[in-house]
Amino acid sequence: MSASLGPYLRLRALQRVPTRTRTAPRLPCRRAYAGSNRLPKFKKLPEPPRGPWAPKTRIVVGLVFIGTLVYSMLTDEPSKLDGASMAEKDSLAVRESGITSNSPMRLRMEAFIKEQQKEIVRELEKVDGKKFRVDTWTRPNGGGGISQVLQDGNVFEKAGVNISVVYGTLPRAAIEKMRVNHKAMDPGVNSLDFYAAGLSMVLHPKNPMAPTVHLNYRYFETTNEDGTQNTWWFGGGTDLTPCYLFDEDAVHFHKTIKDACDTHDKAYYPRFKKWCDDYFNNKHRGERRGVGGIFFDDLDESEKDQENTFAFIQGCLKAFLPSYLPIINKRKDMPFTEHEKQWQQIRRGRYVEFNLVHDRGTAFGLNTPSARVESILMSLPLSASWRYMHEPEKGSREQRLVDVLREPVDWVS
Repeated sequence: MSASLGPYLRLRALQRVPTRTRTAPRLPCRRAYAGSNRLPKFKKLPEPPRGPWAPKTRIVVGLVFIGTLVYSMLTDEPSKLDGASMAEKDSLAVRESGITSNSPMRLRMEAFIKEQQKEIVRELEKVDGKKFRVDTWTRPNGGGGISQVLQDGNVFEKAGVNISVVYGTLPRAAIEKMRVNHKAMDPGVNSLDFYAAGLSMVLHPKNPMAPTVHLNYRYFETTNEDGTQNTWWFGGGTDLTPCYLFDEDAVHFHKTIKDACDTHDKAYYPRFKKWCDDYFNNKHRGERRGVGGIFFDDLDESEKDQENTFAFIQGCLKAFLPSYLPIINKRKDMPFTEHEKQWQQIRRGRYVEFNLVHDRGTAFGLNTPSARVESILMSLPLSASWRYMHEPEKGSREQRLVDVLREPVDWVS
């Protein structure tokens, strides 16, 4: 039976139930007493029952009760939401009230990264002269994303600025693994609902003199069965990967990031810079992926409160354009040789190795149910190469880069 017809049919059935009534006796007709002085004697009827349960009163009260019940069944919004998923509740909240400073952090983070995606893409389109392709997608259990990708541009061979929002469920094995860094997670449950949102970006320029850059800022939380927040944390960072090293570029990039970190905590930059050097490490090659930047994960209430950490994330993400635009504008039109282009292809091969072998974000994305593989692998360059037993010439610019990748440099001591 349709949920919308059920109350109506029940009401119709109730209306067909017979009620007890009193019928007045038949009155003698006027013809029987024609010409007679005798008036008919009528039997006095007993007084109808009085009090709170008189028949008419019972009928009126019953109808009022039934009407109220039907109205409640049709309009009782809270009861509809009792079994709603977190994604459904969030969608309703946004439709009804929008997103404010009092909204859950997950909705505020989602709104912020969408705003930043628009601004970053707008500025990159000015640099390249071509438009990004916009690809909006949804996930069956809630969430989705916006992938904006540019291929074969004037400046960028491949560039992607993606947003992803995921609602899902963590199995017990994942909960036990995450409890190593998040003791607040309940070890006694078999599953936990989770939410993850992030902005990921990789830019691969055509010119080998212009560096590749990567950025990712994300938010993760788990919720209890009653919908209350269980745990939360932020992660992210940004790093620069040149094929040909210009010291002033590395200094500018690191200084801009350091300024953003120092605004919130002067201990952040040295700590997160080392974390970046250690994380973006092709251990099988004995070299870092690039000249670094910052990287951090699992920033939760043990570090600072949620509002302060969110402000730090906002500052870092807003620092991206000032950190990279001056570099790309300076290097995008520089002359280069075929030899230098081949070296770029080799270095891109190293980039691919890290992303597919060591990167936790790639592994998490590919192992998420209903994963959107095209968006996850957006980070890979359009072209790369692997040359057997290739070694750069000693004393060359290529060799200097490799030396720096093997021994990270303090760019803003």
